[in-house]
Amino acid sequence: MIEINATMIAQVVNFLILVAILRALAYEPVAKMLKQRSDKIQNSLDQAAADRKAAEQTLAQYKNQLAEANRKAQEIVDRAELTARQERDALVAETKREIERMKQNAQAEIQNERNRAFEEMKSEIVTLSLQAAEKIVAKNLSAKENDKLVNDFISGLNSNMFNAK
Repeated sequence: MIEINATMIAQVVNFLILVAILRALAYEPVAKMLKQRSDKIQNSLDQAAADRKAAEQTLAQYKNQLAEANRKAQEIVDRAELTARQERDALVAETKREIERMKQNAQAEIQNERNRAFEEMKSEIVTLSLQAAEKIVAKNLSAKENDKLVNDFISGLNSNMFNAK
């Protein structure tokens, strides 16, 4: 068994004094240091969480900005396509109008050429008719000779018409 004597009481008292001294000199500063370290770690975790949240918000903002930029880019492309289509349609319409105008001009020119050719032919026919009439009147021929002269005149008229074309 354990004997309680003065040495043991002195050892218990010394132990208690040592515990009190250690508590005052070592335990409280260590506990305080551990508390500070714990607080620092907690602050670091809180800061990391706040930084993470800020990073997520920044990422969300960047994603929104990217989506907005993509939307604007698509609008620009759509407007460019619309403008190009309108310009193409305008050019096609202008080309069609120009072709139609050229066609009408060509038809008018063809008609003018026909009228001029007809007038020339009419003038030539009148001239040839007068020449034939002069010959008929000048010769006062028989019916057979008159028929031959008329047939020659018609043949000459036909060859002149075909040569005029």
